[in-house]
Amino acid sequence: MNVRLQRNTVLQFFFWGSFWVLVPLLLSGDMENADRFLVRNLVVLAGIAVVIWVNMEVLLPRFFFQKQQLVYLLVGLGLLLLVVLFIEWNGAPWAEYIKRPSGRNRLGDRDGLSAQQWLRNIGTAMPYFTAWIGSTLFEMAAYTRRKEKEMAVLRSEKLETELKFLKSQVNPHFLFNALNNIYTLAVLKSDAAPENILKLSGLLRYVLYDCKEATVPLGKEIGYLRDFIGLNLLKDSRGLNVKTSLDESRPNLRIAPMLFIPFVENAFKHSKIEDLEHGWMDIQLQTEESAVSFTVKNSVPQGGFTKDKAGGIGLENVRRQLELLYPGRHELKVEQREKEFAVYLKIQV
Repeated sequence: MNVRLQRNTVLQFFFWGSFWVLVPLLLSGDMENADRFLVRNLVVLAGIAVVIWVNMEVLLPRFFFQKQQLVYLLVGLGLLLLVVLFIEWNGAPWAEYIKRPSGRNRLGDRDGLSAQQWLRNIGTAMPYFTAWIGSTLFEMAAYTRRKEKEMAVLRSEKLETELKFLKSQVNPHFLFNALNNIYTLAVLKSDAAPENILKLSGLLRYVLYDCKEATVPLGKEIGYLRDFIGLNLLKDSRGLNVKTSLDESRPNLRIAPMLFIPFVENAFKHSKIEDLEHGWMDIQLQTEESAVSFTVKNSVPQGGFTKDKAGGIGLENVRRQLELLYPGRHELKVEQREKEFAVYLKIQV
């Protein structure tokens, strides 16, 4: 049996039991005959206990929360009727302790009931009715809270899974490009190969370990950008037309990792930067006290340049990450002109 449900059942019994023991005492002003008072309240408590236990342990889980509300209502009303009839039964051992002063017209008698007597009988059923309705409302509220918590956990798990998936689309392309560049250095037997192997090692360490955190210091992200750009500049020993301006005045600002790299990666991929006459890139990062602005502009090749289809990610991927990580706290603009492609991103951190 569910421990939480048992605990709630006990709490409900003590609440409504105490309420309906205190109410008669406060209304009467005294305990009348002590034996009569004790037996009558023990019987009422027993009736309340039956109603609450059956309602919370049986009716609610089997009918109400299974979308059978009409069945729940009918069975619940039947339960109340049975409890009241049994408690008000003239042949019960406790009948003389709870019977009306007139001794007539109790439930089960054949005489007609006056309006006053109907009100008395309604009053008789009130402890059990309020216990039924009260315990139902209590459990409905608790059920709603549990479902909200479960949905929050599910949303959190879904968010985490989706972010891991989105990041997994990025990392392989970084590795692919970096290995290609270092392979070129190795083939050329360049003295820069060892240095760039260490640079690649730093990139992989950042991706594998630092990126597991929800946020990283901006200084680390900028360092990653510099190393990534440096590796891509190895494509041509004559030098590529790439300008960078990365503000490192606030290295301790916390930011989600791997947000800027996709824009730089796509710019290297689609600008035909190897065309030293027409290809170019401009990368800028500025910081404010609680904001980071990032801009990437690149040339648009003319004459039907075919984009490489291998690897890489699209802007929709980055948009989705921003929606998940910075809802309502980011601005992303993408502008496509005849000879220029530009991305503007501002994040409130």
